[in-house]
Amino acid sequence: MPNPGPMPNPGPMPDPGPNPNPDPNPGPNPNSDRAPEGAATHHDVLVIGGGNAGLSVAGRLRRLLGRTRGVTVIEPRGTHLYKPLFSHIAGGTAPAHLAQRPQAAITPRGVAWIQDAVTSIDPEGGAVHLASGATHTYDQLIVCPGIQKNWDGIPGLREAMRSPSGVSNYEFDLAAKASGALCDLARGTVVFTQPPGDASCAGAAQKPMYLACDFWRARGVLDDIRVVLVVPTETIFGMPLIDRELERKIAEYGIEVRYGSTLADVDAGARVATIERPDGGRERLTYDVLHAVPPQSAPDWIARGPLTGPGIPGGFVDVDPETLRHARHPNVWALGDAAATRASKSGGALRPQAKAVAKNVVAALRGKPARARYNGYSVCPFTVSRHSVVFAEFDASYRPKPTIPFWRGLARERRLTWVFDRRILPWVYWHLILQGRA
Repeated sequence: MPNPGPMPNPGPMPDPGPNPNPDPNPGPNPNSDRAPEGAATHHDVLVIGGGNAGLSVAGRLRRLLGRTRGVTVIEPRGTHLYKPLFSHIAGGTAPAHLAQRPQAAITPRGVAWIQDAVTSIDPEGGAVHLASGATHTYDQLIVCPGIQKNWDGIPGLREAMRSPSGVSNYEFDLAAKASGALCDLARGTVVFTQPPGDASCAGAAQKPMYLACDFWRARGVLDDIRVVLVVPTETIFGMPLIDRELERKIAEYGIEVRYGSTLADVDAGARVATIERPDGGRERLTYDVLHAVPPQSAPDWIARGPLTGPGIPGGFVDVDPETLRHARHPNVWALGDAAATRASKSGGALRPQAKAVAKNVVAALRGKPARARYNGYSVCPFTVSRHSVVFAEFDASYRPKPTIPFWRGLARERRLTWVFDRRILPWVYWHLILQGRA
């Protein structure tokens, strides 16, 4: 195997602990749309969330509507983060600065931006209330604020992430910290965990593990490092074709897998992670590095508000899984991680969701029925080495759904998909997807 070369070490990183809303450069917002105190500003289309889902659907709407209707995005952060790159940052195959750009610079032209945070929604009154005290009303509302990472959901996990040995590819600061922690390790035990329940691209927890193992093997220290992966499922992913590819890499790297298991608690001082097994028993693992992913849910203001529905785990927005229209409020839509669809939550699912929502919102504004449908497509590119990827494409039932019909070749380990994932897709994301052009 060719030597991938040294893993870049970013040097000592500040350790602020997990931050649910990292914002390295909030900056002023020249496009901020604030109403006078006590007044309400009305919008044709109001989009909650300025991440991948929010900007891509806003960009599509701007192109479909032209200047006939206004589109406004509410997003509190001044810096936009490209989250698929976090795994590469954590694994040492990308520098951290490539994952961030000013929000004002990538908001689609012609889309207004309100830099504020939502605190509640009144769907009966057609109003959104913000942290600043402002109220905004709407004709059509699109809800896509992303997912909430509950670092306090596991005892001791937040404290562990604040320690030098706690890392994660699910926060910007912790991903940058992970690169140094994994690079510097020459012997010891590393534990990687996936969360149970709904999570944003849960399989992404495995990506920096494979990248690190490939790096350690090239350095000749892999045999001195014990790698333990904790997954809540009975298989490594859930699709036989993908399982076989990943199991082959797991055997190749000598990774120990704890199937059907979850992280129960962490003692950060003693560096001990307690794992709950399927039989109810517990295993204590002493670690040198803990790479953890927290349990996740809808943001609290959604989970405790009127947009979720009875029996929806995690409190996500109750939508028709195909039209993405709210089950009870016909002028409310949701997509992305905050929507209660049957499909796996991933960045790759957003492109067909944004297409469907944009077409359906335009139809609703014109008094026509919502005919566009989301087909349940999702994707998870597993970086299984520092030059190859296993590209998993699937539907809501975890059946193969390849982009190229009837060809499952991308589900095999390939260098071609590495080039696409690491080199091509980031450019497409910044220049096309966020502008509603792809």
